[in-house]
Amino acid sequence: MNMLLEKDRKYKPTLEAVKEAAERISRVVLKTPLADSFTYSKRYEANILLKREDLQQVRSYKIRGAYNKISSLPQDQLKRGVICASAGNHAQGVAFACNKLRAKGVIYMPITTPRQKVEQTQMFGGEWVEVILKGDTFDDSFKSAMKHKEKFGLVFIHPFDDEKVIEGQATIGLEILEQTDAPVDYVFAPLGGGGLLAGISTVFKKLSPNTKIIGVEPTGAPSMTSSLKEGKVVELSEIERFVDGAAVQKVGNRNFEICKENLDDMICIPEGKICQTILDLYNQDALVVEPAGAMAISALDLYAEEIKGKNVVCIVSGSNNDITRTAEIKERALLYAGIKHYFIVSFPQRAGALKEFVAKVLGPNDDITHFEYSKKHHRENGPAVVGIELNDPADFEPLVERMKKKNFYGEYLNDKPNLFQFLV
Repeated sequence: MNMLLEKDRKYKPTLEAVKEAAERISRVVLKTPLADSFTYSKRYEANILLKREDLQQVRSYKIRGAYNKISSLPQDQLKRGVICASAGNHAQGVAFACNKLRAKGVIYMPITTPRQKVEQTQMFGGEWVEVILKGDTFDDSFKSAMKHKEKFGLVFIHPFDDEKVIEGQATIGLEILEQTDAPVDYVFAPLGGGGLLAGISTVFKKLSPNTKIIGVEPTGAPSMTSSLKEGKVVELSEIERFVDGAAVQKVGNRNFEICKENLDDMICIPEGKICQTILDLYNQDALVVEPAGAMAISALDLYAEEIKGKNVVCIVSGSNNDITRTAEIKERALLYAGIKHYFIVSFPQRAGALKEFVAKVLGPNDDITHFEYSKKHHRENGPAVVGIELNDPADFEPLVERMKKKNFYGEYLNDKPNLFQFLV
C-alpha cells in the first residue's frame, strides 16, 4: 500500500500522454462545443462559456477516460474482459467502449442508480456487457466489483483513480484551449472522485498557468474538501447520494495529489442550489442536465464579483437525468429558496380548528401543499404534518409567529433530514 501511495504521489499526466489520448479517442468521442451562454454572461457581466460534455453520445465526458483506458489494453487482457463500478456515467462510457471494441464487460452499479442510467448502460453495451446492481452507494458497488475482479481475473476500469482514465478526461482541457483564442481566466468543473479535475488542471497549469481552476462538489459529499483540509485522503462515513454523479466517499489517491497542487479553490454547493440551477437551465435555455452537470454553473454565484469582465468556462459534465426525479428536484429547489416549509401542526380536536388555521394563521398568499392528519379521540390535540408553500421567504417568520400565538405550532421539520426524507 505504501508503495502504491508513493507511486500515486509521483504521477502526473504529461502533455504527450494527453495528446496520445486525444488521438486514440478521436474515433468515438465528439469534440464538444464551447458555447457562449447569453443568459449567464448577462447575469454575471462576464463571458461565460459552457463546455457541453452533455452532448457526448453517452451524454457525459466519462466516455473519454473509459475508452482511452480500455482501448489501450493489451489484447490478452482485453480478451479476458473488463469490469467496473459506477453510479451511472462511467458505466455508460465503459459499456459504449466494450461494444465498440468487442470486449466483454461486467458493470456494477448501486441499486439506487436512477433507472434511466441503468437502461442506457444496457443499451450502449448491448450483448457485450452484464449489469449487476449491488449496494446503496458507489463505494458498495466498488467493493463488490473488486471481489468479482479477483475471482475471475478481469481488468478493472476505475472511474477516476487511473492514469489512462485521467489522461482521457484531460483531453477536455486541450479542446477548451483549442476552441478559444481569448485567455481563459477561470475554469469551474465538478468533482466526484477527482479524475476530471486532475486531468484538466494539469493541462491548464502547463499551457495556461494563469487560469484559475475551481473545483466544485456537493455539500452532502465533500470528499475532496475534507481531504484537502486534512492534508490526506479521507473516507467519509456518510454522504448525501442525490448528486449521484459526484457522490463518492473517497477521492482517488492520484487525483488528490494532483488537485492538492493544482486547484486554486475547492468549494461546496448545497444540493438545493444545484436543483435550482437544473430548473433554470431547463426553463431559460432548454438545457437538460443532471445534478453533477449543473454544479459548475451553480458555483458562479460565489464568484460573482471576481468573474466580472472575465472569460469563464463551466464544464457541463453530463445530462443523464431521469425525468421521474423532476418532482424531487423542484421540491429541493423550493426548500433551498426558503419557499417550502414543513411543520408538525398541533390541531385542537374540535370542530372548526382547521378552518381557524386557514383563516387566522395562513397568510393571504400561503398555500397548503401537503397535509397528513389522523384524528385521535382520546387526546386533546392531534398532530398533522403540513407542508406550506410561501410566496416570499420573508413570510416565514410571521407565519411561525401566528402559529405560536394561536397554539398551533408543534415542530419545524425542514432542518430534520432523518424525519423529512419520508416526505419527499
